[in-house]
Amino acid sequence: MRLILEKRPDRSAFFAIASPFLALLLTLIAGGLIFALRGINPLEGLYVYFVEPLTQLWSVEQLIVKAAPLVLIGVGLAVCYMANVWNIGAEGQLTMGAIAGSIAPVMFPDWQDPSILVVMLIMGTIGGALYGAIPGLLKTRFNANEILTSLMLVYVAGLFLDWLVRGPWRDPQGYNFPVTKTFAGWQLLPTFGGTIHLGALFALLACAALAFVMARTLIGFEIKVTGNAPRAGRFAGFSRDRMVMLCFLLSGGLAGLAGICEVASVVGKLQPQISPGYGFAAIIVAFLGRLNPLGVLFAGLLLALSYIGGEAAQVTLGISDKIAKVFQGILLFFILSCDTLILYRIKFETGRVGALKAAE
Repeated sequence: MRLILEKRPDRSAFFAIASPFLALLLTLIAGGLIFALRGINPLEGLYVYFVEPLTQLWSVEQLIVKAAPLVLIGVGLAVCYMANVWNIGAEGQLTMGAIAGSIAPVMFPDWQDPSILVVMLIMGTIGGALYGAIPGLLKTRFNANEILTSLMLVYVAGLFLDWLVRGPWRDPQGYNFPVTKTFAGWQLLPTFGGTIHLGALFALLACAALAFVMARTLIGFEIKVTGNAPRAGRFAGFSRDRMVMLCFLLSGGLAGLAGICEVASVVGKLQPQISPGYGFAAIIVAFLGRLNPLGVLFAGLLLALSYIGGEAAQVTLGISDKIAKVFQGILLFFILSCDTLILYRIKFETGRVGALKAAE
């Protein structure tokens, strides 16, 4: 007897909508079990993790700040995945965007007028887009697997950043710490009220713009056709190679913009660690948002809550700060599992039946 997945004749419209909510429910149940195994009251643990951060104004501001890079990256990845282009290296594109955007303040620390902020944002976006173009070019020219190439480039970007801050860009007045000079004045993003910075507005604009593109433009239609019916796309004259490059440039550019926004706000300088894994968490954001730009906005807020809740649980419950990654991993597992079961049903097959099918 063996376990197989049999394709369903058609997809349930109800469960296609309910799938993310079911995945969230299963994640909460699994999270409660984890807390119980640690000797913590499950209801108390889930309250501290998911509800308590929303009761404090400072935490809500931090929620928006952490959601901004997740949404910026996630909305670009959602377009990629809708076109069946698998960019897994957004973390590296974020890093390269942060590096490229930091060239001006590092090289010209006394440049203090609004133009430097514009230059930083443009260079950060271009840096991320060009770094994203590398796996796109390898895919279109040599048919290299974009999952592997984009993922491996994450570590190249991380090592390059580490070399820069420990070597040529290290602040001579930084007491030998691996950091650049701290950005100041116009080298930092303006904030609204408290700690919410301009990156949150960029995230909203990106979601609105891509929602319009996907719903109302020819390029949006081309993305959908290329992803859902590639053969029909070829008959229609749509170029697969062009679509691959477009998706990598778009998602890489948005990841690069998220990177420079993070450095020019929360971090304030370049250092070996500038992201807690936003590029990887944004993959979950894209799928939880059903590859819909507006859905990504709400999914980004939920994933941001996992970071805030992880910090709160660490302080209040005394558990590891890695608990946020555990919840994110469980959530991704249940999202993919629920989506798989929408398209396939589990079936047990005896050895005799399997042998007869193999013979046919």
